[in-house]
Amino acid sequence: MDDRTLRQHVLEELDFDPKVDAAHIGVAVRDGLVTLSGHVATYAEKIAAEKVAQRVRGVRAVVEEIEVRYPADQKTGDEELAARVVKVLAWNVQVPDEAIKVKVEEGRVTLDGCVPWYYQRAAAQSAVAKLAGVREVLNLLAVKPSVRSRDVKAKVLAALKRTARDPDTITVRVEGDTVILDGCVDLWRERELAERAAWSTPGVHAVDDRLRLAW
Repeated sequence: MDDRTLRQHVLEELDFDPKVDAAHIGVAVRDGLVTLSGHVATYAEKIAAEKVAQRVRGVRAVVEEIEVRYPADQKTGDEELAARVVKVLAWNVQVPDEAIKVKVEEGRVTLDGCVPWYYQRAAAQSAVAKLAGVREVLNLLAVKPSVRSRDVKAKVLAALKRTARDPDTITVRVEGDTVILDGCVDLWRERELAERAAWSTPGVHAVDDRLRLAW
């Protein structure tokens, strides 16, 4: 697929998704690399636009340069936003909020600390990203290993066999508490599933995703 056609497909997908107002989003494509620019009204919309671009067939990578611009009458002070973040983390049953430290500076939220599972790290970021007033989320939460590293590879391979369409095209290596995924997959969705399988394994602290799209 040539870049001009791919750009049109990305634009159409942005227009199609109800979570995104594409009126102020620009799209540039070069050799399958998609760059998103412009501005949106919320941080959640910024993340949604990136995910929309990633799911378009032919997209090899996405560079997201979208700015969040809240209307002047909807701006939230850092103190108020910090209070909202603390509350939303406390209300989320998937998040061990007592283990998370929050910092807010000019609408940019930093999450720091240590959690036992990756899904808790992801849940914390997802909850904060939906709050009004958030311009950016920096997720520094570490996943604390809870099992021995030699058990991790077998668990990741078993998870891939349950979720991947062709798990034999994916190789798995474990170095300490880091899982390295390599090989080729046909769709971006398959790459996401492989990475999710690795992150869902107890004891995984980091995932190095080197999977390539076979286009």
